[in-house]
Amino acid sequence: MTDAPSTLGLDFGTTNSVAVLAGADGRTEALTFRHDNAAFEACRSVLCFWKDEERGGERAMMEIGPWAIDQFLELGGDCRFIQSFKTFAASPLFVSTVIHNKPWGFEDLLAAYLRRLSERSGADWPTQVVMGRPVQFAGAQPDETLAQTRYETALKRLGFETIHHVYEPVAAAFFYAQRLTEPATILVADFGGGTSDFSILRFDPGAGKLRAEALSHAGIGIAGDAFDQRIIDHVVSPLFGKGSSFTSGGKTLPVPLAYYSRFAQWNQLSIMRYTKDYAELLKLAQMADDPRLIEAFIAFLDADATYLLYRAVAQFKTALSHANEARFDLDVGRLKLHRTIARGEFDGWIADDVRAIQTTVGEALRRANLGEAAIDRVFLTGGTSYVPALRRSFEERFGAGKVETGDQFVSIANGLALIAQEDDLEPWLARA
Repeated sequence: MTDAPSTLGLDFGTTNSVAVLAGADGRTEALTFRHDNAAFEACRSVLCFWKDEERGGERAMMEIGPWAIDQFLELGGDCRFIQSFKTFAASPLFVSTVIHNKPWGFEDLLAAYLRRLSERSGADWPTQVVMGRPVQFAGAQPDETLAQTRYETALKRLGFETIHHVYEPVAAAFFYAQRLTEPATILVADFGGGTSDFSILRFDPGAGKLRAEALSHAGIGIAGDAFDQRIIDHVVSPLFGKGSSFTSGGKTLPVPLAYYSRFAQWNQLSIMRYTKDYAELLKLAQMADDPRLIEAFIAFLDADATYLLYRAVAQFKTALSHANEARFDLDVGRLKLHRTIARGEFDGWIADDVRAIQTTVGEALRRANLGEAAIDRVFLTGGTSYVPALRRSFEERFGAGKVETGDQFVSIANGLALIAQEDDLEPWLARA
């Protein structure tokens, strides 16, 4: 980019984050990162904290993305590895987590991540940012005002002076609409790690300028992480004691399911080693009818093996998106799991989630006062959009000819950067 950048389009995602510079000349450019001689535009939204042993273990260190993963794989339990922390954003119950005897709030984690993202990009970031946000934040009772305040606190620490928020599916729609040659009503479905968000917009590319009207928005806290949990529920959790029992006071009782609810979100699992649940598991192992199962759970947490489980699940999902069956492999300590699973079996596990997602799509249609026939095109984005059962649900509802899948990583960030070039940003902004 030859001109100095004026605005940053920032898509901070549950799984990956992308940053795009919008220049004063109207051009946009995605920031590129390099790791092990490979270039990429989407950086994993993970953090790793450890102490530098070469300096006597005194200096606290932190990395992000693949560099954080490198440290985790090298250090194992001698570090703190945090992923999917975006799902903490709107939770009033999450105040902080302790890292190296210091409390870290969500805004602390986000500021640290973005500061390192800026450094790793090798580019000077401007003082204006257009940041994506989900229509529906993750969590049981998300507080979107709290989330937006936390976002702004972190962004201001990086020196941003002008901050705008845009719904992520709106940004994806704006990116997609650049190819339109005639008016169209578009449903955009953005599938992240923690949330699935939907926007319906009517675009008119006439007179050389793209005009748009937002008709409705809807969102649900079910997305890629929920699909991951179904795999864990059926394949992994039983090996950690789910469905087993323990004896207390002469009574046989089921092991509480609450311990396994942590698997619902990767962020919860990554901090479980530091909660009262861990201490309770230690006691439970003494009372369990099959203590080996609970001990395997404890060993998994001690090994800080959340990422290894995540990687096994992600590799399985990707393979199953391209074949009728795939092999699930997980090798963590004493837990050595190898199982071939058919796509139809997985489809059955996520069937309720897919139905819930389609119910939310129906809510977006109702709010827009439109039927399926009024939608000209359906644009699916986000990695989970490649799950065959999910895509098929849209094809069956709207017709296969209307459904397109875009770049699962950069479409939102590019849309944010393009919106930054608009003379009037007001129609595009999300309000808490």
